[in-house]
Amino acid sequence: MIVSNEPLGGYKMYYIGVDLGSTNIKVAIYTGDMKLVDRQSYPVEYIRENGFVEFDAELYCANIMKLIASMVQSNGVAADQVSQITFTGQAESLVVVDQQGKTLMNAISWMDERSVKECQVLEGQFSHEEIEAVTGQMAVLPTWPATKILWLKNNAPEIYENAGTYMMLKDFVVYRMTGKKLADCSIATFTFYFDIYEKKYWQKMLDAIGVSESQLPPLVEPCTIAGPLTQQAAQTMGLAQSVRVNVGTLDHFTGMIGTGNVALGGMTLSTGTVMALTTMAAEPAPRDSGIAMHYGFIPDTHIMLPVAESGGVSLEWFRRTCMGDITYDMMNEELAKRELPNGLLFLPYLVGTNSPEFDADASGTFFGLRQENDVYDMACAVMEGVAFMLRKNCDHIRSKGTRISHIIATGGGSKSPIWCQLQADITGLPVVIPAEKEAACLGCAIIGAVCDGVFADYQQAAEQCIRFEKRFEPVNAQRFEDKYKKYCALYEAMLTVTRM
Repeated sequence: MIVSNEPLGGYKMYYIGVDLGSTNIKVAIYTGDMKLVDRQSYPVEYIRENGFVEFDAELYCANIMKLIASMVQSNGVAADQVSQITFTGQAESLVVVDQQGKTLMNAISWMDERSVKECQVLEGQFSHEEIEAVTGQMAVLPTWPATKILWLKNNAPEIYENAGTYMMLKDFVVYRMTGKKLADCSIATFTFYFDIYEKKYWQKMLDAIGVSESQLPPLVEPCTIAGPLTQQAAQTMGLAQSVRVNVGTLDHFTGMIGTGNVALGGMTLSTGTVMALTTMAAEPAPRDSGIAMHYGFIPDTHIMLPVAESGGVSLEWFRRTCMGDITYDMMNEELAKRELPNGLLFLPYLVGTNSPEFDADASGTFFGLRQENDVYDMACAVMEGVAFMLRKNCDHIRSKGTRISHIIATGGGSKSPIWCQLQADITGLPVVIPAEKEAACLGCAIIGAVCDGVFADYQQAAEQCIRFEKRFEPVNAQRFEDKYKKYCALYEAMLTVTRM
């Protein structure tokens, strides 16, 4: 049974989850037994000039506090009824503060690509094998803060020379609320200067970008309590100073917690614009898996996180470009009447490939078109193509020793029963749909409750709190097996033609 959520003096305790999103800041309040009280969001404003993508980190933090204050007041939550505020959200956005903790510039968003030249410099200094063996990453990208710091060294010496601490956004928000400079290891993974296997900063990379370890926050395990609120933060939000702040973990990982994917075997599939997969790696995690590897939300675990940029964007592109006023609901309704699979094949590599091939030369391709085909046949081929890409990643993960027993589908793609059934048939794995759609905020609340002992661990919390509303079993797996082989062969043929 769930223990009482009235541990102090017979009144309810609440948990606040904050998702530091790129588009919106999301805040949710939950009771101790994980019942949603309220959830609201606030848009993020960007400064886009000269190809840069920045935002005001102080304003971002102030908007979080303003939103929490409004929600606490409107829901009648007393100042001392909140137990913890737990954070999740974007990883790579960089905040630079001086020795006194004052921001020296706007935060540099993870979307900013100013450091392309710096990527080329680092590629010349580090081999792919060394990068993967230390950071778990597959490529040097302008996304990584390490490349942005090197850009500051080369292009903004006044900022670089006065930098007291380089922080990720989530760590900065925790600092503003508690006065504590801490770096959560699951977020440090995305800096490109963190050794995910030794749990320490990578000195060789720090030397390359000209940063000392004293300019970085001390490392802590994910889901660690940073401390109580500062007096100023407490007053701003209308909360007691005794409310504790939990550093939380990456948004993909709180999404895992919020969907019950907290043990080996589960895979959380998020199909939005991008398709992202998250699954716990069998330990010891391989250092040469060819899969993006990250430090996990449970100490001394690792999580595989392959990403395919041509996920949901492939279907959205086709619907927008070729289907006129046909909606997703109309598409699903029509496809439900048809016998699948049809003879069409589609390679969904509209922006090249990420995992598992990492081939920028790949492109999208329709194959097998006949005059009897219509846009619904083509839309189905697009859905299948993305599901085949999912199958490729599942096979690759399993080949590295990690078992997958089921897929937990989230994001826009999970709303399509046709797509979910295709995913089950093509991968041969059950696909389940969680009832809670904002899994990241729920995951934050669960983190707080587990820290408080409301639940013994994440597994018990999942058993007590996570519900699934639909389950799709693989029923036509054999019918898709030959088509999958053709898909793989078509991929190789496409590359051959592309490189001629």
